[in-house]
Amino acid sequence: MTPLHVAVIMDGNGRWAEARGLPRATGHRQGAEALRRLVEAAPGEGIGVITAYAFSADNWKRPKDEVEGLLRLFLAYLVQESRALARAGVRLTVIGRRDRLTPRLVRAIEDAEAVTRDGTRLHLRLAIDYSSRQQIVEHLDCASGRLDSAVDVDLLIRTGGEQRLSDFLLWECAYAELWFTPVMWPDFNGRHLGDAVREFRLRDRRFGALHSAGAPAAR
Repeated sequence: MTPLHVAVIMDGNGRWAEARGLPRATGHRQGAEALRRLVEAAPGEGIGVITAYAFSADNWKRPKDEVEGLLRLFLAYLVQESRALARAGVRLTVIGRRDRLTPRLVRAIEDAEAVTRDGTRLHLRLAIDYSSRQQIVEHLDCASGRLDSAVDVDLLIRTGGEQRLSDFLLWECAYAELWFTPVMWPDFNGRHLGDAVREFRLRDRRFGALHSAGAPAAR
């Protein structure tokens, strides 16, 4: 069975915290714990690649203190988790712009990518300062006119109750199956991931054809 590429929009951290009378920063920290759970559970569900939407290009519009807190959290995650990821056979890479990140965070990204580069059990891609529209425009401006780094998404999961892509992997999600849940990201766990993957495997993915082998014909 071919390993799946699962994309995750990790939504609801701030709302999770506010509902409990906690600072939004607490929700973001709990979101990092949820990402750790996802990484641990993913290989057992037949997942080979996870692309997680950590910070969009539009998130710079948020209050300065929240943005700075998120950047500090990314730095701490990369520094603290990179060697553990390497030991677990997880390769980590970061997609998105780096020119607007702090030099210290860029160095941490480069170090984490180097330390984990030999991981083959799972590929974790973090999207930081990422805009799919911007990526498409930049690639189409190139001579090739192709998204050479694009990896097709099989299943996109969005937590927090919203039902939209929010400028995330628009090209790669052309034929992705979408799975939305009201569960806030800090509460997301391996059981939820398993539910999403099981539903995905029940769907008839036709890719424009009438129906797949063994599946009922499309109406």
